[in-house]
Amino acid sequence: MFGSYTIKDIAKALGLSTSTVSRALNGSYEIGAETKKLVLEYAEKVNYRPNPIALSLKEQKSHSIGVVVCEVANNYFSQAINGIESIAYNSGYHVIITQTHESAAREATNVQHLLSRHVDGLLVSLSASTTDLAPYQYLHDKGFPIVFFDRVAEQVNTHKITANNFKGAFEATEHLINTGHTKIAHITNSKNLLISVERVAGYKAALEKYNIPFLPEYIKHCDHGGMILDEVEMAVHELLNLPERPDALISTSDRLTTTCLPVIRKMGLKIPNDLAMAGFTNSDVAESFNPPLTVVRQPAFQMGQLATELLIKTIESKHPIYEYSNQQVDTELIIRESSLK
Repeated sequence: MFGSYTIKDIAKALGLSTSTVSRALNGSYEIGAETKKLVLEYAEKVNYRPNPIALSLKEQKSHSIGVVVCEVANNYFSQAINGIESIAYNSGYHVIITQTHESAAREATNVQHLLSRHVDGLLVSLSASTTDLAPYQYLHDKGFPIVFFDRVAEQVNTHKITANNFKGAFEATEHLINTGHTKIAHITNSKNLLISVERVAGYKAALEKYNIPFLPEYIKHCDHGGMILDEVEMAVHELLNLPERPDALISTSDRLTTTCLPVIRKMGLKIPNDLAMAGFTNSDVAESFNPPLTVVRQPAFQMGQLATELLIKTIESKHPIYEYSNQQVDTELIIRESSLK
C-alpha cells in the first residue's frame, strides 16, 4: 500500500547523506544544481514517493481528522458525518472527508492522501472490497490514532463503534415471520464485511427460532454494496426467479435497500402483496415511500459522535493507550406497511 523506497535507500545508492537527499528533494537552495539533478533523476527512476506515514507520524499537530467512508450520499454515512462534525468542530478539529466508492484501491489512496496532509487521526468505515488490513495494523502499531465505526477491522485492536447488527437483522426477520412469511430472502453486502456476517447470523438465528429451514439460495451477497445497479438487479432477479419464490425480502444496507425497491417494481411486483420487504436504511423519506417502508434504523449520528469522542481522546492522551473500547449501540425496528400482509 505504501511506497517501498526511502530517503535512506537513495542516500545509500548515491553515496550521499540522508539530509542532503532530503534537502535536494525539497528543492533547498543549499544543495548544488548537479547534486539536485542527480537525486531527482534517481528518485524518478526508482519511483520514490514520500512516505505519508513517516510524514504524519512526525510530532506536528494539524488539528484535523481524516474520515474514510464508502459514500457521503448514503443516508447512514451523511448522518454519521454530521455526528462526527458536531464533536470535531466543537473540539477545535477540522474534518477532511474522503469516499472510497467501495473500492479497496481508492481507500488505500485516500488514506495515503490524508496521512500526507498530516491528519492527527483517522475515522474509518471499511470499503466492501477491503481485505488487506496490514496498513491499518502498521499505523496502529506505530501509535497513530485510528477509530473504526460501522464497518470495522476485527483484527486491529483499537476503538470500535458498531451497531447491534445481529439484533437488527434478527428482529426484522422475526417480524416478517410473525406477519406470516416463511420464505424470507436476504440480500446483503460483501462477505468481507463483519456487518454482513453479523446480519446474516441474526437472520439465520430468527429462522432457527421458528424452525424454518435455512436455504443458502435465499442469500445474495452484493460485493459492491449496491453501488453497481446491474449487480443488485441480478441478485433480485435470481431470488425472485427461484422455483420456490421468496414471499419476503430483507435488504441489509442503506444503498441496497434504496436500490432494490425500483428493481422489484420494474419486475412488475407489488410490495407487500407479492413481496413483503424490510430494509436497513436511515433514509428520512422511508415513510414517504409507496408503500411506507419497514426499516431497521441505526443511530448513525450518535455513532459518529461516539467515534469522534474516542478519536480525540486518543489524539490528546498524554500517555500511550493500551485499553480499547468496543461499543455497540442498539438498532431500532420501525414497522410500516411494506412488511404487513
